[in-house]
Amino acid sequence: MPRIGLVFASGLHDFFNSGTWQVIRNLALLFVVIFWAAAAYWVYKDARRRIEDPWLVGMATLLGAVVPFVGPLIYMLFRPPEYLEDVRERELEIKAMEERLARRDLYCPVCRAEVSSEFLVCPVCTTKLKQACSNCKAPLEALWQICPYCETPVEPVAVEFPTFEVRPPRRRRRSE
Repeated sequence: MPRIGLVFASGLHDFFNSGTWQVIRNLALLFVVIFWAAAAYWVYKDARRRIEDPWLVGMATLLGAVVPFVGPLIYMLFRPPEYLEDVRERELEIKAMEERLARRDLYCPVCRAEVSSEFLVCPVCTTKLKQACSNCKAPLEALWQICPYCETPVEPVAVEFPTFEVRPPRRRRRSE
């Protein structure tokens, strides 16, 4: 029995002192170094996309490079949640919406043509946009009860709804 253990230990000793083990060890170390460099490079690229301050980008890269494998994990926990490009795009969209609201462009609900707030009818598709005051002919908003220009009470407009034929409910047939 002790001879088997001795043969096994001798075999392990021979393997770890052989050229094959040295090649395997060197390849493993090479892959570890390549992975470490790739992780540090990823931290650098990601930090440039998320952080404006070059000093902070350098510190994040240093953290990713100096503390192998743990540095990129720490960076991932504390990095900004959005890319700078997304932040700028969102700010531009908000600015464009604010400008549109400031201009208060009105559009026809039917043909989407630009109309003025004083128009009673769309000049493109002739859709009625507003009711005119019966006294001064000024355009009135739909919810107004009185004309703000001449103090004439607004007469409610009768809206005609389509009539539908009412049918009696169908009887179900019993299947026998």
